[in-house]
Amino acid sequence: MEIKTPLEMLYHWQDTTPDTVFLRQPVDGVVKEFTWLETSDQARRVATGLIALDLPPQSNIAILSKNCAEWFITDLAIMLAGHVSVPIYSTAGKKTIAYIMDHAQCPVIFVGKLDKTAEQEAAIPEGIIKLAFPYPNIEAEQSWQELLKNKPFIERPVPDMKSVMTIVYTSGSTGNPKGVVHSYESICWAAHQSLDEFGLAPQDRMLSYLPLAHITERVLVELASFYSGMRIDFVESLETFSRDIRNTKPTLFISVPRLWTRFQMGILANIPQKKLDFLLHIPIVNNFISKKIRTKLGLQEARLCASGSAPIPEATLRWFHRLGVNISEGWGMTKNCAYGTCCVPFRADKMGSIGHAYKGVDIRIGDDGEILVKGDCNMKEYYMEPEKTADVFTEDGYLKTGDKGLMDADGYIKISGRLKEIFKTSKGKYIAPVPIESKLMANSMIEQVCVTGAKLKQPIALVVLSEEAKLKAPEKIESSLLATFEKVNATLETHAMLDHLIIMADDWTVENSLLTPTLKIKRNVLEGQYEALINKAHLGKIVRQ
Repeated sequence: MEIKTPLEMLYHWQDTTPDTVFLRQPVDGVVKEFTWLETSDQARRVATGLIALDLPPQSNIAILSKNCAEWFITDLAIMLAGHVSVPIYSTAGKKTIAYIMDHAQCPVIFVGKLDKTAEQEAAIPEGIIKLAFPYPNIEAEQSWQELLKNKPFIERPVPDMKSVMTIVYTSGSTGNPKGVVHSYESICWAAHQSLDEFGLAPQDRMLSYLPLAHITERVLVELASFYSGMRIDFVESLETFSRDIRNTKPTLFISVPRLWTRFQMGILANIPQKKLDFLLHIPIVNNFISKKIRTKLGLQEARLCASGSAPIPEATLRWFHRLGVNISEGWGMTKNCAYGTCCVPFRADKMGSIGHAYKGVDIRIGDDGEILVKGDCNMKEYYMEPEKTADVFTEDGYLKTGDKGLMDADGYIKISGRLKEIFKTSKGKYIAPVPIESKLMANSMIEQVCVTGAKLKQPIALVVLSEEAKLKAPEKIESSLLATFEKVNATLETHAMLDHLIIMADDWTVENSLLTPTLKIKRNVLEGQYEALINKAHLGKIVRQ
């Protein structure tokens, strides 16, 4: 099967459907549309600006911005100019920005939509050329308007599939981020395969809001759109998210567990669980209520919903299933283009699993339970780190994922935890925290949870309440959490039973460095920050910080 590059797909769409709207970007409440021809024209003008800088071929060009139409256009421009893209999370702090810019030796950076523009720009080393997206308060050598004054680059280059297309830095949950190198061959193979796996077509619509610096959004949204020709909409801001998703009415919607939980709590804030249960038991009313809720979420036309990045409680999947929102879990890593497994088509009997291997992906379970994966989507290497590259592959070429899992007779896999996250209590018993955390998350009052206790006789759980839960009476919160605590402990072996649960006073966020940009807990940072609290003796099963 011959797989074309994103540039060849750009040429195809601009030639065959030049006036079809490809990108929709809301600015100040007004949606700006970009056709395929306009997208190509702007990408070519920006490419001319890059070429004029006379950089060495395959130079690393950084992109620091929230998702927006200009992100897509710039990615295409970097390819047209013969360079390598290096995305940086828009939430990255000074330390991370400075580290990536130095490690990747980027001579140029595009700066776009950011929440802390001045602070983040200050982390960019001197001597780096800054080019600006058309958003406020960006100090740069050239503005977007100046770049668009260039004459469009008229050639139609076709990159060598073996050449490097992008270096995607991991979110850095256990230290400095690592640069994962992907060639056109690996990343385009994964994006192209998604056409058949998800049945993508030009009629589809997706909302691009999860970080484009993350491999899932990059491959299954941006690059998949180049191959399918589907329309991509963006959000203007966090405050306009509900408006923007309702305006898009996506046919495919990919999210993360935390957002699905927030959707759930938002629904329950309007319809209490008991009333919802009653209405859903009435046949005719059931369909009306379910459709009304899906419409309010903006998902009334979604034929495929998915969740990834972190485990989602099976109870949450079943809750949404009753509303006609069938969430397919997927699994993958930066190292394999986020292209590992998926529960597509949706199967109610497989809820709680991450699905089966995609076509063309080979998965086996190692002797120690580690999930090992091989496929054309596997990375080329870690940038400038040959020893770590050698360590992450088996002798026969399988990628070591670090995830533990079990595979059933149908090839469906369940994650049982991360090898590095398993800890030993003072009794010498090993604890895998992820399965316990997933059980606790069945309580929709809990938005974040961390099971820990390496120095304790029994593990404990730290929990952060959802915003909606914080508004409830303390006794009601503690009663609900105690019921969940006892229910979960009843399912665990004696050595894994939780001693107590601590309600945390503050949220864990990207800003306070307790979450990665993909909203994963930085366990080592969190455990270090709360070491005294974790090891303190507590009276009672449910306590507050």
